Amino acid sequence: MLEFVSVKYKNVIEVDYLYIPKQRVTALTGNSGSGKTTLLKMMNKMISPCRGRILFEKTDLNEIDSVVHRRNVIMLSQSPIIFEGSIRDNLTIGLDFQKIGVPPDDYLYSVMKKVKLEKELDLSSSILSGGERQRLALARIMLLDPQVYLLDEPSSALDDDTGQIILGMFINHIRDNDKTMIMVTHSKEIAKNYSDYILEVDQGKIGNGSNNG
Repeated sequence: MLEFVSVKYKNVIEVDYLYIPKQRVTALTGNSGSGKTTLLKMMNKMISPCRGRILFEKTDLNEIDSVVHRRNVIMLSQSPIIFEGSIRDNLTIGLDFQKIGVPPDDYLYSVMKKVKLEKELDLSSSILSGGERQRLALARIMLLDPQVYLLDEPSSALDDDTGQIILGMFINHIRDNDKTMIMVTHSKEIAKNYSDYILEVDQGKIGNGSNNG
C-alpha cells in the first residue's frame, strides 16, 4: 500500500526501500529521536522527502491532492488537539469539515464505548483528563472511517492496563473493517501483542523488521 523508494529527509531519515502492506497493523519501534514520527508525517504528507519517492496505492504522493490524501490517511499525533465545546462537537468536527452527515447519538455512544469513554455527549471537553482526551481523539478518527490510520504513541496518555485494553479494542475495529494501521510505539510488548509486522527504526534507518504473525 505505502512504498518508500530511495527516500531521504534531511539528516533524520534515509530509507532505500520500505513497503507497508494493506489491511495489516504495522508497528514502528525504536529509541526516541530515531525518526519514527518523521516517517508517519511523510506518509500523511505533513512533510515531504528531500529525495526519493513515496507511493500510496502505486501513485506518487506528489500527484495526490494533500486534502484528499489526508482524508484517506489520517494521522493522530501523540498530543491530539481537543477543541472547545462539547464531546459531541469534538466527535463531529471532522465530519462537518468533510461535509459528511452526522450520525445519530446512539452511534456516537457506540463508538465512544469502543474506546471506553463513558461520558455524556453534551459534557464540556475541557473537563476531560489527558487519557480521556486521547480516547476522545481515537473515537473522532474512527468516525471519519479512513483507509489508513497513522497513530503516534496512541497509548502514551493511558496507564498500561487501560492502554492495552483500548488499543486492543481499536485494533479489533481495524481488523473487522479491513483497514490499515501504522503505529509508532516505544513499547515492544505492545508491538508484539498487537501488530502483524514490526519495523525497527534506528538512527533514521529501517532494520529488516519481523513478521509478527
